Amino acid sequence: MNLSHSRLTDWGLQNVSIQNDSTILDVGCGGGRTVSKLAAIAAQGRVYGVDYSEESVAATKRTNARWIDLSRVDVRHGSVSQLPFPDAMFDLVTAVETHFWWPNLPGDMREVFRVTKPGGAFIVIAEVYKGAITAVSKLAEKYASRTGMTMLSVGEHRELLANAGFSEVQVIENRPKGWICAFGIKPIHNFRPAC
Repeated sequence: MNLSHSRLTDWGLQNVSIQNDSTILDVGCGGGRTVSKLAAIAAQGRVYGVDYSEESVAATKRTNARWIDLSRVDVRHGSVSQLPFPDAMFDLVTAVETHFWWPNLPGDMREVFRVTKPGGAFIVIAEVYKGAITAVSKLAEKYASRTGMTMLSVGEHRELLANAGFSEVQVIENRPKGWICAFGIKPIHNFRPAC
């Protein structure tokens, strides 16, 4: 997964501003490649990874051993439904190829909103979505109910982030590749989304 999602991740991340000193969370860190990319970009910052799979946590720690030794990366076992971080901690939260597996997508989005700093960004990056024209997306959509995936259209991605409280929501497609990224900003004012 580290290799197959690398170009997708690079394409998606070009849509958000990452500062040199950003504090970043990668939700569903998988094999750890995105964590490593983010640590290289935010050279004076700190990157956290979280995954519900202990195997993925171990893989991310192996991939990022040098960053961990430098105290630049911290990887934790946990769930997106109850992130092990305080409110308003992160300048950027990323979710690459993971949100469609989250157990309570609206509630989990609100949990991501909770840990995002006011003015911070959240980005979802995926290679499948409802209505995409690629064979992979069509197959994923066909079997979504059997696999437990939640497939969302472009509009549903936009609505999901907006309903969680994010503003300035944008959704970008790369239709030939079937890629999508959706991102939004946590408002700076004291906004609380309706539960």
